[in-house]
Amino acid sequence: MDKNAYNKISIKQGDITELAVDAIVNAANSSLLGGGGVDGAIHRAAGSELLAECRIIGGCPTGEARITKGYNLRAKFVIHTVGPVYGKSGNSAELLKRCYENSMKIAIDNHISTIAFPAISCGVYGYPIQEACEIALGTTIPFLDQYSFFKKLIFILFSDGDTRVYKDCMQNLTNHF
Repeated sequence: MDKNAYNKISIKQGDITELAVDAIVNAANSSLLGGGGVDGAIHRAAGSELLAECRIIGGCPTGEARITKGYNLRAKFVIHTVGPVYGKSGNSAELLKRCYENSMKIAIDNHISTIAFPAISCGVYGYPIQEACEIALGTTIPFLDQYSFFKKLIFILFSDGDTRVYKDCMQNLTNHF
């Protein structure tokens, strides 16, 4: 793996709705019609047009992803992905991995070079942050390595603790490079 892929990753604490990137990823529910946490914040910041477009899409199964315009957000697009509820099924890790893979595939298909992810499934869906972080980094880094047009991937976390877990995990990966 090329060390350049690691240099494209940024880990920050903050509000995903304020980022000026090509796309932000929404940790959505299967209806795509808004909810709590990151999902609710994105819908509120984007405005009613986002909800209208999501109604047309008609939902999204767990592990898959869909794209909409960003509307009132600073991001041009929102990639909606539905993470698994931790422990609800035996394949939570595989479903979470698919969330990141399918989001990155949509980014490739839409020539998105800067993208920001929240900690998918780590809020009310109960995914342990350490396990989720390892899946997130382990899944996205190969895309950064393979597709040179990606300029920046931001993991933006809500809490100090989650931010520390991501930074520590990233440090461990770069130490083993």
